[in-house]
Amino acid sequence: MTTYIALLRGINVSGHNKIKMVELKQLFINLSYNDVTTYIQSGNVIFKSSEKNISKIEQQITAQIKQVFGHTISILVITKKQLETILKSNPFLKNNSIDIKVLYAILLKENYFAEGIKLIEPYLTNNEEIKIIGNCSYIHYPSGAGNSKLTINIIEKKLQTVATSRNWRTITKLVELSNL
Repeated sequence: MTTYIALLRGINVSGHNKIKMVELKQLFINLSYNDVTTYIQSGNVIFKSSEKNISKIEQQITAQIKQVFGHTISILVITKKQLETILKSNPFLKNNSIDIKVLYAILLKENYFAEGIKLIEPYLTNNEEIKIIGNCSYIHYPSGAGNSKLTINIIEKKLQTVATSRNWRTITKLVELSNL
């Protein structure tokens, strides 16, 4: 069995797309996934499955959330190995003076529009930096993500893909939980 992490985009944000984690966990169990664990209210689910087709898993979860909760949301599913690679590949961690509280990982759906990276640069303000490695954008927001002009919606639009953002503490905790 493979350990997967499902990252749901835009649930429980400002009162929209409300889903209780206990109900989300039950949804995954009902889909016959094993060892299901949720982490915080923003839609992080760790689970195991013998299914190898990630697109099929994403479609199953998306359809079931629509059926049970009535929400149409974007979901990215990655393997534990992919998450560990994201953790190890963060180029900003080489700089010991960077506060991890202002580091984010924005996971991108495969086949994003690579030329769109140039279109993102004008949105970088306040000494912000972005580095894209594989299907992950690592972003350093020195003044905080809430003060940035570079939002997840802009990243999705310019890169023509689905994306979801997690702060660095969440990425670290998901790796820890996936190893239990």
